[in-house]
Amino acid sequence: MDRDLTNFRPSKIWRRMPLERRVDAAGLFWDDEHSADQQLEAIATIATHMKFRPRSIVALEPAKRAKYLAQLPTITDAIAARALVNYHLERQRPMMGAFLDLLGIPHENGLINEDQVAKPDAEKVKQAAKDLAEKYPAEDVSLYLTTLVSQDPETWESLAEITEGTEGTEGTEGTKGS
Repeated sequence: MDRDLTNFRPSKIWRRMPLERRVDAAGLFWDDEHSADQQLEAIATIATHMKFRPRSIVALEPAKRAKYLAQLPTITDAIAARALVNYHLERQRPMMGAFLDLLGIPHENGLINEDQVAKPDAEKVKQAAKDLAEKYPAEDVSLYLTTLVSQDPETWESLAEITEGTEGTEGTEGTKGS
C-alpha cells in the first residue's frame, strides 16, 4: 500500500476527538484490566508532563486521571490505540456489529470471531460504510472507520479513501447527532 496513512495514526485520531469524548475514552482506558502496560506508560507520561511523581498520579481519583490523560498535548500511538479500542468496545458495540453484519463477517457482539479475516471487497466495504452512516451519527462512524484503518490498514485500506478529511471529526457527511 503506497498511501500515506499518517493521519490514521492512533495518536492523531485521538487529538481530533472532542475533549469530552477523549475524557470518556480515557476513563474506559483506566478501567481496563488488559491495558496495564499502556496505563504504566500513561502514568509516566502524565507524571513527566505535570512534574508529579508517578505514585501521585496513581493515587488520583479515576475521573481526574482520565481528564489529565485526555488533556495531554501528546500521547503515544500505543496509549491512543488502546484507549480507542476500549472506547469502541464499551460504547460502540452495536455499530461495530452492524458494520460487520453489512459485510457478512461473522462476529460475536461486534468482535470478529476468527484470527484471520479475508480482506473484504473494497466496493462492499464502501457501501457498508455508507449504509452505516445512514443509521449512526456521522462522528461515531468516522471515528470507528478511521480506528479500523489505524488498527489494520491492510484489511481496511478501502476505508482510508472514504474517510480522508473526516477522520474522527465532528460534522462529517451522513447522519448527525450523538
